[in-house]
Amino acid sequence: MGKLARKVSRELRINSTDEEKKLWNVIKNRQFLNLRFLRQYPIFHQYNNKKNFFIADFYCHEIKMVSELDSYIHGKQRDYDQIRTEILEFKNILIVRFENAEIMENLDHSLNQLKVVITKRKNDLENDKI
Repeated sequence: MGKLARKVSRELRINSTDEEKKLWNVIKNRQFLNLRFLRQYPIFHQYNNKKNFFIADFYCHEIKMVSELDSYIHGKQRDYDQIRTEILEFKNILIVRFENAEIMENLDHSLNQLKVVITKRKNDLENDKI
């Protein structure tokens, strides 16, 4: 399963959306709050007694946080995202969602929102609230 996850991650990195590229250019190489973000990162889990994985758009291990860029085309995607959110919460991984339009139209605002969430997350981790 690990080989498949690496292959899928690699393909998603090669075929990144414009929104993913735009955000990645700002958060890569510890440029954002000195945190290391990984893109198209596989999250392994067991759901309905089956081992599986999904790919998070961006993951920061230091604070156990996933950032997802969403573009909702139909309701099925929302249902799938809800399942992913539940899995991440079970794993104590914080999830932050942005719509693609937010990234393209007002990246600074999205980064400010992300900064607020990260600051709170760091404080919670330092104070053992998580």
